[in-house]
Amino acid sequence: MSLLSEFMQKEQQLKQLQADMERLQNDDRLKAELEFKNKLESLMREFNKSSSDVINLLEPQGGKSASAKAPASSGGGRRKRKLKIYKNPKTGEVVETRGGNQKTLKAWKDEHGADTVEGWLVRVES
Repeated sequence: MSLLSEFMQKEQQLKQLQADMERLQNDDRLKAELEFKNKLESLMREFNKSSSDVINLLEPQGGKSASAKAPASSGGGRRKRKLKIYKNPKTGEVVETRGGNQKTLKAWKDEHGADTVEGWLVRVES
């Protein structure tokens, strides 16, 4: 791709993004959400609360909503497993998995032991 054609393509993408931004800026739903966000942040500062404090206040069960606690048979299948992210401190390699059968993770557990590898857990995401 020539430099000129790349420039023209990027210019067209920029125009499209600008049109999308203008459409969003005129959307009343976005304006309402931004107003809500600003008021919520103001209240959080006024009462010296963090976002996790607010979440815990609204969902004291640890972030599990009523729909997540419903039996799997009523929903139409199993609920999705949480994404676990591990980082090997020796190699810096990162593994993201939703189950225990991930090849690299199993190899780490065989080599270093399951308890050690569980200590490498960086974070868990829904």
